[in-house]
Amino acid sequence: MSRLIGFFSAFLLLIGLAIPAQAAVTVTFWSHEFGNSFPHAFVSVRGVPDAGGPAVDTTYGFTARTISPAILFGAVPGRVEPLKPSYIASSDAQFSMVLTDAQYNQLLALVSGWSEKTGDATYRLNGRNCVHFVKEAARAVGLSRLDYPKLMKKPRSYLLAVQAANAARVTKINQNGKAYLATLPPLASPALMPAPARGLAPAP
Repeated sequence: MSRLIGFFSAFLLLIGLAIPAQAAVTVTFWSHEFGNSFPHAFVSVRGVPDAGGPAVDTTYGFTARTISPAILFGAVPGRVEPLKPSYIASSDAQFSMVLTDAQYNQLLALVSGWSEKTGDATYRLNGRNCVHFVKEAARAVGLSRLDYPKLMKKPRSYLLAVQAANAARVTKINQNGKAYLATLPPLASPALMPAPARGLAPAP
């Protein structure tokens, strides 16, 4: 019997060594304070859902479909779009939060609701801009104390205020994107992933 128990324990150990631990999905909130490129606030999601399945590694930002003087005078068509790796690297990661699958699904529902293909993608500079999008993303994942009306055109200041208000629930980063991305470990073993994610890939 003792031999059987020892064999079973060794088998379990081998399983644990052969299959890497799956990290839950992490959402990171970003700002891009300067320049004429948009959006100036966005989120990234990276990891493997607790329920299993393919790894996710993408970004979501909300912006006007066309950047023109029209955005100063009223509502214009908008869209949720992924960000280029170079844009992410030149942005700032402000804070992150590990999500449950339920929170991750709520975030995906928000993205769908703001998408030009599946929801209302109306962009309004004064009422529905990129900072409003990250505000609703924060709400979708369960963060609180999100209302800072004077900061809705100041992405970095807004995210720092949300970070401070939710300090016990989020992980502070406040780091340049290039440096932050360099700290991220591989998502999963190539042997178990048919196409391992490399960097922050575009949204499907």
